[in-house]
Amino acid sequence: MNRPARLAVGVVSAGRVGSVLGAALARAGHTVVAASGLSAASLNRAERLLPGVPLLPPDEVVRRADLVLLALPDDALPGMVRGLAATESVRPGQIVVHTSGAYGVDVLAPATEVGALPLALHPVLTFTGREEDLERLASGSIGVTAAAVDEAAWNVGEALAVEMGAEPVRIPEPARALYHAALAHGANHLMTLVADCAEILRTAGIGQPERLVAPLLSAALDNSLRHGDRALTGPVARGDLGTVGKHLDVLSEQAPQVAPAYRALARRTAERSRAAGLLGAAEADALTDLLADPAEGQTP
Repeated sequence: MNRPARLAVGVVSAGRVGSVLGAALARAGHTVVAASGLSAASLNRAERLLPGVPLLPPDEVVRRADLVLLALPDDALPGMVRGLAATESVRPGQIVVHTSGAYGVDVLAPATEVGALPLALHPVLTFTGREEDLERLASGSIGVTAAAVDEAAWNVGEALAVEMGAEPVRIPEPARALYHAALAHGANHLMTLVADCAEILRTAGIGQPERLVAPLLSAALDNSLRHGDRALTGPVARGDLGTVGKHLDVLSEQAPQVAPAYRALARRTAERSRAAGLLGAAEADALTDLLADPAEGQTP
């Protein structure tokens, strides 16, 4: 894998992802020549992670750069690309990279049409925008997407990922939407699940719930990744109707905002337990009936 030449990098914008990836590229020997950012948080991150880098409007950032890093929210990305192309900020020969998981390189078509090299580099991490994120890159992956027939572009994307310290994984353009849905379902919903768990424990009067559940949740994650559905445990996987019923009662009474999610996840757990041979058909059917959403049986 050829190492890219030293590049002038422009970061649009200096959010959590952009600041960290800009710092990672600088650490690899590239030069961050400009960044954009308006919020106080962006200014603070830039001062910490991109010291001395001037903050400029996006079009000026792009004009200074050999490698343009578009670290924008998903919904803002298409409009920004169109705007940069329309103002002739993008030039032939530039490398234009976005970090969105939801898009491949098709969203960069306006830049591609003027001769830029399009790449999608999606870091498969959650970011805090702090220095420790740079170290986390070393144990993470970056989903790389380039034009299907452009092997040189794939190689450039992979080399950039390696330079930032991550493992590159090729994600074909048609797979991007499902790829991103899977990652969001796992990571984002896991965080919601953990936060709900800790909140319920605090409601029950249990102090420092994070310390209580950290070993349990860490072991559950490790077992799931190692053993798949064979690692399923707990009252649903055992077909313990009485315990599941008690859970539904107490959650409906004391944590009604969580009860629907418990029902939905328990039904899915019952389906996976049945498919894995942990639950018999009769037990699974009984659980499905118990876990049915009461609202589904109501008539308007």
